[in-house]
Amino acid sequence: MASLTDLVNLNLSDCTDKIIAEYIWVGGSGIDLRSKARTVKGPITSVSQLPKWNYDGSSTGQAPGEDSEVILYPQAIFKDPFRRGDNILVMCDCYTPQGEPIPTNKRYNAAKIFSHPDVAAEVPWYGIEQEYTLLQKDVSWPIGWPVGGYPGPQGPYYCAAGADKAFGRDVVDAHYKACIYAGINISGINGEVMPGQWEFQVGPSVGISAGDEIWVARYILERITEMAGVVLSLDPKPIKGDWNGAGAHTNYSTKSMREPGGYEVIKKAIEKLGKRHTEHIAAYGEGNERRLTGRHETADINTFKWGVANRGASIRVGRDTEKEGKGYFEDRRPASNMDPYVVTGMIAETTILWKGN
Repeated sequence: MASLTDLVNLNLSDCTDKIIAEYIWVGGSGIDLRSKARTVKGPITSVSQLPKWNYDGSSTGQAPGEDSEVILYPQAIFKDPFRRGDNILVMCDCYTPQGEPIPTNKRYNAAKIFSHPDVAAEVPWYGIEQEYTLLQKDVSWPIGWPVGGYPGPQGPYYCAAGADKAFGRDVVDAHYKACIYAGINISGINGEVMPGQWEFQVGPSVGISAGDEIWVARYILERITEMAGVVLSLDPKPIKGDWNGAGAHTNYSTKSMREPGGYEVIKKAIEKLGKRHTEHIAAYGEGNERRLTGRHETADINTFKWGVANRGASIRVGRDTEKEGKGYFEDRRPASNMDPYVVTGMIAETTILWKGN
C-alpha cells in the first residue's frame, strides 16, 4: 500500500507525457502570492506553449463580483522543485478579458520600460538582496525568540553559526537549493543582524528577469515555510525598538557603468535618483518610514545622500567601483516588501530615460 509520501513523490514521467504547471501571480494586496495548477502536455520549453488561464479576481481583491474574471498571461517558466520531473512553475501577470493590465499588474509597465531601445541597449543588471524574517506560526514572533520576550542584543547573530545564534537554517538552505534547482539566479544567502532574520540574493539578472526571479523565489520560500510550519514576513520593521529592519537593497549597473569611465556615469545616475527621491520612496514599499530612520544602517527617509562604502547612505558605492572607475551602485532604500517590477523598472527609467528636468 502506497503511503501519502509515496504518492506526493510519485514520478509521472514513466506513464504519461502530461505535466503539472503551477501558475503563479501577485494578488490584490500587491505583495501576496497566489497560485493554482493545471495539467498540460509536456515537456514545456517556452511560455508560448502555455495557454492563458483565468481566475476569480473577486476572491483576491482584484475584480468585482459581478465581473470577476481575470486572465493570466504566462510570462516566465521555472523548474518545479516540489513536484520535480518535467513539472514547472509559471510566473504570470494579470489582465482583464479585454486585454488591459489590471491595476496590480506592475510587470506590464516594467516590461515596457525594459523593452525601450535606450534601456535595452544599456543591458541593465540587477542584484537584489531580499531580507526577510521567519516568525513562529501562532504568535507572530521571530523564531528563536522566547515568546513574549527578547533575545540578547544585536551583535552576535549576523552570519553566525550555533543553536543560540542562527534560527531557521534548515528553511534557508532548503530554499537556497530549491531556487538553484528551479533555475533562479540565486547568488547567496546569509544570516542577518536581527536574530530570526535572513537574506538571499538574486542576480545579476538582466531587466525584467530580475522581477520574475524575485517573485518566484518568494513563492518558493512561502511554500517551504508552509511545509516547515513557520511564517514568512516581509515587513520592513517587524520588531519595534533597537532591532534592524528588513530591506531589499538593489544593486544596479548599466553597460556604460561597467565600461571604462563608468564611474562618471554612475555619479550622474545617482544625481538623477536624488532629484526623484520622493517619487522613489513612495514606490519602494509600504511601511518603509518605520525602517528608514537614520539608524540601523539606513539613511533617514526624508534625506538623500550617497557615499563610498557608507551603509548609512541612500546610495552606496563600493570601494572597488571607486578604485576601478567603473562598476555598480547599491540603492539601499527599497523595503523588503517592495515590488521588484516597480523598483527595477523605476531605477532604469530614472537613470536612463528621464532627462532630469
